[in-house]
Amino acid sequence: MNETIDLINKRVSLRKYSGKEVSDEILDVVLNSAMRAPTAGNVMMYSMIVVRDEEKKKKLAKTCDNQPFIANAPVVIIFVADTYRLNRYFKVSGVEEYCAKKNEEVKTPDLAQLFLAAGDAFIAAQNAVVAAESLGLGTCYIGDIVENYETHREMFNLPNWAMPVAMLCLGYYPEDYPRSTKSRFDKKYIVFDEEYKELSKEDYEDMYKELESNTPKTNIYNAENFGQYLYGRKFGCDFANEMDRSLRIAIEKWFLKTEK
Repeated sequence: MNETIDLINKRVSLRKYSGKEVSDEILDVVLNSAMRAPTAGNVMMYSMIVVRDEEKKKKLAKTCDNQPFIANAPVVIIFVADTYRLNRYFKVSGVEEYCAKKNEEVKTPDLAQLFLAAGDAFIAAQNAVVAAESLGLGTCYIGDIVENYETHREMFNLPNWAMPVAMLCLGYYPEDYPRSTKSRFDKKYIVFDEEYKELSKEDYEDMYKELESNTPKTNIYNAENFGQYLYGRKFGCDFANEMDRSLRIAIEKWFLKTEK
C-alpha cells in the first residue's frame, strides 16, 4: 500500500467544513492537477467555474436539491462539458471556409462531442478530488448541478454547447472529524473477465444483503425491501424527475446549430 492508494481508500464525501478558508495557492494546485487529467485528443473539452460568492453558493444550495451544506463550502467548482470554446476556435481558424472549399457542411457539436466532453469533465473532476484530498481538503460531488438547467445557464452565463455535468464542494475537514467509509459491493459483481456477466437472483440477494439488512422496516416510501427503498428514494422521486427534465432541455440546446 502506498500513500496515494491509502488516500483513495480513505476518502469520504465531506459535507461539513471547518471555518478555514482555502487559499488561492492551494486552490490553484487543485485546478492545475485537474487540468493534468487525461483528455480526449488533448483538446480539453471542459471548463471549470470556481464559485466563492456567498449569494451564488446559497442559490446553488437551493437549486441543487435543497442541500444547505453547499452554501457553507468555502469553494465550489462546477465542471462544464464544453465544446463551445472548441467550436469558436474552429470559427476563428477559418474552418467554415475550409469546409466550403471541400464542398462540405461544417459540423456543429454532436452526440459524440457531448460524450467526450462529459468524459473529459468527469475525469478532471476526479483528478481535482485526489489532489484536494492530498492537500488535506475534503470534497463532495454534487450531481444535482444537472437539475434546473435554465437557472444555472443564466447564473453562469453559459452558451449552447456548454453544459454543467458535475460539481465539487471543497473545504477543510473539521478537527477530529470521524472518517467512516461506506462499504462497496464484492468485486466479483463489478469486475468481469473478458465479457459481461449476467447476475442471478441469488447473486443480487448476496450483493445487496448488507444494504438489505439496514433498510428501515418503516419508511416514507412504504418500501418492503431495499430495492423498493432505493428506487423510491433515488429514482422514482421528484429530484430524479427534475434531473431528467433538465438534462433533456440541456441536450436539446446542445443540438441547436447556434451558439447562443
